[in-house]
Amino acid sequence: MTPFPFRRMYCRKGEFSTGFVLSPLPAILEHRVKDSIQPVFVEAVGEDWARERESLLSQKISDLGLKLEGTRLEQIVNRLYEDLNAAGIRFRPQIYLADEWGCPEAIPIIGVPFYLADVRLSRLETEMAGEIEAESDEEIVRYLRHEAGHAFNYAYKLYETEEWHKIFGPYSRPYRERYKPNPFSRNYVRHIPGWYAQKHPDEDFAETFAIFIAPDSNWQELYKEWGCYNKLLYVEKVVRQWGQQEPKVTAENFDTSEDLRSSVAEHYRKYRFEPVQMPAYFDGDLKDIFERKLPAGKEDSWTTAHDFLKTQHRKLVRTIHYWTGLDDTLVRSLCLHLQERCKLLQLWSNPEKSTQRLIEISAYVTALCMNKLYRGDFVIK
Repeated sequence: MTPFPFRRMYCRKGEFSTGFVLSPLPAILEHRVKDSIQPVFVEAVGEDWARERESLLSQKISDLGLKLEGTRLEQIVNRLYEDLNAAGIRFRPQIYLADEWGCPEAIPIIGVPFYLADVRLSRLETEMAGEIEAESDEEIVRYLRHEAGHAFNYAYKLYETEEWHKIFGPYSRPYRERYKPNPFSRNYVRHIPGWYAQKHPDEDFAETFAIFIAPDSNWQELYKEWGCYNKLLYVEKVVRQWGQQEPKVTAENFDTSEDLRSSVAEHYRKYRFEPVQMPAYFDGDLKDIFERKLPAGKEDSWTTAHDFLKTQHRKLVRTIHYWTGLDDTLVRSLCLHLQERCKLLQLWSNPEKSTQRLIEISAYVTALCMNKLYRGDFVIK
């Protein structure tokens, strides 16, 4: 099936689905998560995936028996707690399974996507979304550090102070899902792809906090000539001030018992949005980039342009999202659209020119994405 794109968030959340809680573990941990741990997504899951897939889609998330305890995720959470301990922070935010990455606004608790707790659901996520957001150990702990920044901010009510507002901006600033980042600004740290610190002052603090607690980030040297250096010094200051103090706000009375009531299928419908549509006259651009005819005798060596783009899909989406800052779901949707157009047009790719073709399609998609980001649409009429 062709996966449909949908929107994900890894930020503060006003409304969200509750799930299952993992209580904080002791601050001193003996071992880090090893790189040899198997990835969340395992290709071979079950003997009859089609049947199992339909069964999963029909079930309520709350009926799947998901938990963090005893899983790979629990070990990665322990790694976050190690980072906090090494930074001099005794606060341990609780972690619970939710419908997406997020930290509920003003509540120091972290939601982790439920599909990361089960290899079958991870496989389903890959099919439905095209890829898993934060799949590897390093990606997951990176997101956890970001969410821990939100939780620390809320636990000690830093966002209510005048100093916080002067450094990061007004917390009351409207929260925008679509924003226009400056990819080369040195007033913000670089952590989560998409220049996420530029989205909102709350995200700016969370990203800065994540860099501060990340082992071997070497922020003192890397950012010392940057405009955001004073933000890192502020985080260092408040960690010294509050790191060993009990939090002012806890998630003790926060209700995480309410079930994730929707079915898995309803969950994916919730995040679905309309695929990108582009005028047919852009087909001419694809015909210029790829070959229109398959030469005789090249059946075994040439590949279809559709398959070429499919092979490069993840690399294209991640790289273009990173450098443009355009929402990755929009970049992914555009790339899927171009794949389907190449299939319909029966275009081909010469393997001897693969590097050239990749450069051309990367530049082409980047230009379209910059149109969307700064002029409102992929196609400017």
